[in-house]
Amino acid sequence: MTIALSGNDLTFGELYAVALRGEKVVLTSDSVERMKASRAVVDRVVASGATAYGINTGFGKLASVRISTEQVRQLQVNLVRSHSSGVGPPLTEPETRAMMLLRANALAKGLSGIRPVVVETLCAMLNARVHPVIPAQGSVGASGDLAPLAHLAHVVIGEGRAVYRGEMLDGAEAMRRAGVTPVALEAKEGLSLLNGTQGMLALLSLALRDADVLVDTADVAAALSLDALRGSPGAFDARIMHARPYTGAAMTARNLAHLNEGSQIRESHRSEDKDTRVQDAYSLRCTPQVHGAVRDSLAQAREMAAVELNSATDNPLVFVGDGSGDIISGGNFHGQPLAMAADQVAIAIATLGGISERRVEQMTNPLTSMLPAFLTPEPGINSGFMIAQVTAAALTSENKALAVPHSVDSISTSGNQEDYVSMGMSGARRLERMVQNLRHIVAIELLCACQGIDLLAPLQTGPLAKKAYEAVRAKSAKVTQDRPLAPEIEAVSNLVATGTFSVILH
Repeated sequence: MTIALSGNDLTFGELYAVALRGEKVVLTSDSVERMKASRAVVDRVVASGATAYGINTGFGKLASVRISTEQVRQLQVNLVRSHSSGVGPPLTEPETRAMMLLRANALAKGLSGIRPVVVETLCAMLNARVHPVIPAQGSVGASGDLAPLAHLAHVVIGEGRAVYRGEMLDGAEAMRRAGVTPVALEAKEGLSLLNGTQGMLALLSLALRDADVLVDTADVAAALSLDALRGSPGAFDARIMHARPYTGAAMTARNLAHLNEGSQIRESHRSEDKDTRVQDAYSLRCTPQVHGAVRDSLAQAREMAAVELNSATDNPLVFVGDGSGDIISGGNFHGQPLAMAADQVAIAIATLGGISERRVEQMTNPLTSMLPAFLTPEPGINSGFMIAQVTAAALTSENKALAVPHSVDSISTSGNQEDYVSMGMSGARRLERMVQNLRHIVAIELLCACQGIDLLAPLQTGPLAKKAYEAVRAKSAKVTQDRPLAPEIEAVSNLVATGTFSVILH
C-alpha cells in the first residue's frame, strides 16, 4: 500500500508499515498547497528585508545576528553541516525510516514555510530506500533532536553518509544511484529540517509497539506459571475487577481466566485437601493489578505520542491566515511530553520484568513451587533452571537501573539560551535495550512454566494455554538432564519478538 501524508492523520499502523515493511509514501495535494501558501509568507519576508528568526538571523544564542539576503542560502547549509555532530552507533533501519517519515509528515502540515520539494525529496528517499547514517547520540531533546535530524538533512542536501542497497556510501553517491536529486536549500529550510522531535518520537513509537506485544505475552506466561504453581484463578473474578475498575487490570484478568479455562491442573488442585495455601503469592494473585497498571501506563504514553505524530514541532511556525501571514517563534520543539512518556514506558517495562522474574523464582525455588528443586527431575546431579533464574534476575536488575527517569534531568546549552532541555532522545534510546532484556526475561518464564507443567503430567493445562506450551516445546524440549539453555532462551525470545504468544489472545 501507499501511505498518503497530510500532516494531520498519520496513524501508528501506517508508521509501522513504512518503518518495518518499507511501504511507499506520497504527499496529499492539500498538503502541497498548504506548503506553497506558507512558503509564500517566508518569501515575502525575505523580499521585504524584515528580520525574522531563523530566516535571516543566526540560531540559538546567535539569534540577534542579522544575516544578509546574499547569505541566507549559505546560512541554511552551514546550519546542517555544523549541527551534524552526533556520535555513537547509528540508528537502525526501522528507526531511521520512522524518523524520516515523521519529519516528512510534520513538514507536510504546511506550518514550516518550506517548499514542497523538500518534503517530496524525503518521500523519494524513503521510497528508494536511501537511509541516512544517523548517529544515535547527541540530542538533549530541546530545539528538537538537532544532531540526529541534521545527519538526516545532510543527506537530503547531497552530503553526509547513507546506506543504499546494503552499502554505505557518501550521501551524494547514494542519492545519485537512487535517482533522487538533492535539495538546494532556500531560506528557513535547513532549520525546518532540524527543528523537531522526530528522533525521540520514532524510537518511542517503535518501543510502544514492542511493549504492546510484550504485555500480552506476559499474560500468557503468567497463565502458564499459574498452572505450573497450581495457583488459583479465583483472584481474577470479574467482580473483583469491577470493584476497582481499571481498564488494564480487567483486560489482564479476562486473559488469565480465559487461558486457564479447561485446565486439568486447576481442576485437580480444586479437589485436593493437602495444599494448605489460602492465597497465592502476589506475583500470581496480583498479576492483573500489576500487568494492568503496565497496560494503562502504556496507553497513556501512546496517547501522548499519538498527538505528536501529527504535530508541527518546527520553530518559528508560519501561519498563513487571511492577510500576509504571521511568523511566530515558540517552543513546540521541546521534547518534554515525549521524555515523560518515554520514562513511563521504561517504568512499565521494568515493572513487567520484575514480576515475571518473581514468578520464575516461585517456580524454581522448591520452598514455594511444590515441584522438584530448580525444575529438574534429579536435583543435585542436575542444576536445571537454577542459572536461568539468575539470568532473569540480572536482566531485571539491569532494567531497573535503566528505568531511572531521564525527563527530570537538564543541562543548559547554546550559551544558556536553551537553558531547560528534556533529554527525551536518551530517554527513548534506552527503551530498545530494555525491550530486549524483557523478551529474555519472559522467555525464561515461559520455559520454566512449561517445564513445571511437564512435571505435573499427566495433567494438562487448558486448551488455549496449550497453544503457547506447544510453541515453546517446538523450540525447547522438556529438560530431563542438564544442557545449555542459552540457545533455547534465545529461540523463545525470538518467538516473543514476532508476536507468537500475543496472537493467542486475539
